[in-house]
Amino acid sequence: MAERQLVPKDIFYFIPNLIGYGRVVSAIVSFSLMDHHPIYFTTLYSISCLLDACDGYAARKYHQSSKFGAVLDMVTDRCTTTSLLCYLCKLYPGFTIVFQLLVSLDLASHYMHMYATLQSGGDSHKNVDKNSSWLLNLYYTNKNVLFTACLFNELFFLALYLINFDSFPQIFGINFGVVLAWITLPLWAFKQFTNVVQLNRAAVLLAKIDCDVANKKVQKDE
Repeated sequence: MAERQLVPKDIFYFIPNLIGYGRVVSAIVSFSLMDHHPIYFTTLYSISCLLDACDGYAARKYHQSSKFGAVLDMVTDRCTTTSLLCYLCKLYPGFTIVFQLLVSLDLASHYMHMYATLQSGGDSHKNVDKNSSWLLNLYYTNKNVLFTACLFNELFFLALYLINFDSFPQIFGINFGVVLAWITLPLWAFKQFTNVVQLNRAAVLLAKIDCDVANKKVQKDE
């Protein structure tokens, strides 16, 4: 008996996508707790971020990778981080412009990277050739590097949030958030540098595509 053909509705019920919905729900609930419940917020926000690793594992294990799932994953990443940065603007009004620039860099680099990859004929934004960028190849193909960089990036922003609360015990008399911020700072900086490299590579790829199109048009006109 032939297997039933998939229909679009089936994709929405893939296991990794169900995990993705769980990420969205836990993130939304965590946002409602930011003002007065830092422990609950941190717990739920962390769960949302950690589930990011689970959906990829489920996609590989059950052979349920999908373009919808890839976009859902990236969009959720961008939305959760941006939402936290919006709150940091409230906690640190003097650094609002810094957080705005970080949000802009994050959104621009990932959007342009995905668009440039698709325009270049790639089937996934994580497929980056070493000759194109050894750093992005390492970042996207080495799961340990990708997971650690993203984790420390989120932990750094969480640390900036936690500095304003005394819900966690101090470490050698120092606010827990301050200690966490210093620990995560180097890899947070690496993540921002990677975003810059990603943005530059995407811009160059798109410019090359434009040149190819323009040159073919000139040759055709000749």
